[in-house]
Amino acid sequence: MRKFLLAMLVVMSSLNLITAQKIQSPSTFLGYDIGTQFSRHHQVVDYFQSVAKAAPSNVKLDQYGTTNERRDLVLAYISSEENIKNLETIRENNLKNTGLLEGEATNTDVAIVWLSYNVHGNEASSSEAAMLTLYKLLTERKDLLENTVVILDPDINPDGRDRYVNWYNETASTPYDIDQQASEHKEPWPGGRPNHYLFDLNRDWAWATQVETQQRLKVYNKWMPHIHVDFHEQGPNEPYYFAPAAEPFHEIISDWQRDFQTQIGQNHAKYFDAEGWLFFTRERFDLFYPSYGDTYPTYMGAIGMTYEQGGHGMSGLGILNDEGHKLTLVERLTHHTVTGLSTVEIASKNAKQINTEFAKFFDNSDLKYKSYVLNGNVDKLNSLKNLLNKHEIKFENANSGKVSGYNYTTGKQGNMSVDNNSLVIHTNQPKGKMVKVLFEPNAKLNDSLTYDITAWSVPYAFGLDAIASTSKISSSKTYEGKMPTVLSKAYGYVSKWNSLKDAQFLADLLKHNFKVRFTEKPFSSNGESFDRGSLIITKGDNKHINDFLETLNQIKQKHKQELYQINSGFSETTPDIGSPDIKLVNKQKVAVLSGKGTSSLSYGEIWHFFEQQLHYPLTSINIDDLGRTNLNKYNVLIIPNGYYGSVLNENNMKKINDWVQAGGKVIAIDGALRSFAGKDGFSLKYKPSDNLVSDDNLTPYAEREREYTNSLITGAIFKTKVDNTHPMAFGYTKEYFTLKLGSSAYSLLDSGYNVAHLNNTKVYSGFAGKDALANLENTLVFGEEPKGNGSFIYFVDNTLFRSFWENGKLFLVNSVFFVNNNAYEL
Repeated sequence: MRKFLLAMLVVMSSLNLITAQKIQSPSTFLGYDIGTQFSRHHQVVDYFQSVAKAAPSNVKLDQYGTTNERRDLVLAYISSEENIKNLETIRENNLKNTGLLEGEATNTDVAIVWLSYNVHGNEASSSEAAMLTLYKLLTERKDLLENTVVILDPDINPDGRDRYVNWYNETASTPYDIDQQASEHKEPWPGGRPNHYLFDLNRDWAWATQVETQQRLKVYNKWMPHIHVDFHEQGPNEPYYFAPAAEPFHEIISDWQRDFQTQIGQNHAKYFDAEGWLFFTRERFDLFYPSYGDTYPTYMGAIGMTYEQGGHGMSGLGILNDEGHKLTLVERLTHHTVTGLSTVEIASKNAKQINTEFAKFFDNSDLKYKSYVLNGNVDKLNSLKNLLNKHEIKFENANSGKVSGYNYTTGKQGNMSVDNNSLVIHTNQPKGKMVKVLFEPNAKLNDSLTYDITAWSVPYAFGLDAIASTSKISSSKTYEGKMPTVLSKAYGYVSKWNSLKDAQFLADLLKHNFKVRFTEKPFSSNGESFDRGSLIITKGDNKHINDFLETLNQIKQKHKQELYQINSGFSETTPDIGSPDIKLVNKQKVAVLSGKGTSSLSYGEIWHFFEQQLHYPLTSINIDDLGRTNLNKYNVLIIPNGYYGSVLNENNMKKINDWVQAGGKVIAIDGALRSFAGKDGFSLKYKPSDNLVSDDNLTPYAEREREYTNSLITGAIFKTKVDNTHPMAFGYTKEYFTLKLGSSAYSLLDSGYNVAHLNNTKVYSGFAGKDALANLENTLVFGEEPKGNGSFIYFVDNTLFRSFWENGKLFLVNSVFFVNNNAYEL
């Protein structure tokens, strides 16, 4: 028997050697030592394909999507031969373990580890590490694969990565220059961090606005891994960060998740200590905001973690940091490889317990709120359903009656009437903890020093009335509602104006050259009442369109838009359809500033909104070309959030002001307002706080950071008072919940229109320091300042922030099409 066992060991060793010989190392495949050059995305994919072909019994490669720039998104499943054969059974057993799939789970002793690389394109060491990790798992650490399935995504953000790599490869010296001031360490705008639309994909997990995220979540929900690691880079003067995370931890995070993070960190430390490598833990990177690559998996039951290697885009192939250390790409990718393998190692050692504790996470019996019930505009409810479907969260519709609980609108206990259109999301479903995180009125915050915003509650974001109930609300299968009817001949047709869907309908009509009117005053016709902003399409305005009714019906059906027929221009209550108060919507030509000074993220939000949501043309003007640009070709100029300083110089400001006086409209967002505040001829005034710095300046050094939180607002929700008779606020009620991202405050306009303002400083959700709050009362949120024939429109709060605050988007559309509609049409 002993001889037989020895013989078997020799055979197995030989097979491993043969496999290792068949698989090329990254350096051999690429033709250069890994880390001595940056690999383009296609080379990374080519390497993974080569390995999958060389070791088909251990690697399964799937393309799960493509990017906006048509680059492949791929996943590799790496495990033992037996596990690869039974991959579907392992996946199904894991879903049964969570309750997401019916049936009893068997053989739940395989750990599923998902490793994600390069979500930020210019944190480019991680895709190099992905190749080396794949190689080492199949050669040196094949023993770990007996009871683990490793899912490896080598490049979450291919478009951003190639933007960075292509720039670096064409810019860098040979040999590379380690001087921090060298051009190869000065990445140009917009940088490689974001994706094609300049979104930060590491903030998009929960909101899933981007194609990369949407396609990834479909696979993630099919697998629900036990461990998820998001590989990043930080500045070159930082060493390496790994778990455990910093406070605050969200309250739903289990003791097991906390403890096992510590075990993982201790396992990493063993390897780093052996090499004398520096690292830190339990600082900076918390587990609170739900849309990160560590928090989202955590709220789905996994051990979610961020690993941060010193380096980032400025470091290139090598840089001399402030401590005199030459930090190289080889060093950076090596560290990431070690932590990746260490993660798989500890998962393998604890596979059975990981499965047991993972199953426990999905017991939601102790959650305070049993149901979240939402009322509101059907389009907004449908938009929310789309988000829930992306996360495969179940929802139903309420049975008619009354519900009681925490009322989001009043911020206290109350009642709400519901019917078959009301949406109900219960927490007694497998993803009940994620439901709590997304819907809870105000997430419990045990430390005000956080890495991101502290409020995101979905009912506020979608502009819906809501009740959080401690009792399970009676509900039934989703009610589909009625489909729009086919139009017959009439004098005209009216569309109500309440949601982004209505705006998309308008944009499509304008694209098909329809003439559309909107009303500035309420009116009634054919027994229906129509509020301000309602759209009117008449046969008389559109004689130039052949097959008018057929084309209108097609657009109506495409958008599932409800139109109300009117049989006369004589209204039951004025204004009549021909009134000066019912105006044509000008087919606006819209431009947006980009480049130096603009926030690439804010610019990307605007670009994505017009191109992928509103579906309306937008022209991008680089700010360096502004002096040579003929602004008379445009009706609207959007200036994104940014820090413009001398970029908007005296000449450019005069040019913009003259253009507005002649009839143009400027829409300035967030930081862009600083360019106009306090300037001659503007009533916009910045309101500095008197409490930001203590007069005696005696706060101890060690307490300064925490003391500074008194002057911060880290993404908090406030209720604003709205003048919904102003065209900027058509489609809104007299109250609007705004997400305030910072403490910047502006006084109410002396001239012009204060469309939305804070008349009290009650925080409905999130953190706001006491000094910041004291400065906010009676301050501007949205406003219009007319100038000559045009207007400056101010967005103190960015309604397009990360594209998830759905209820704010109509303010921007109104500003483009309705505000100062007397502005000239090109």
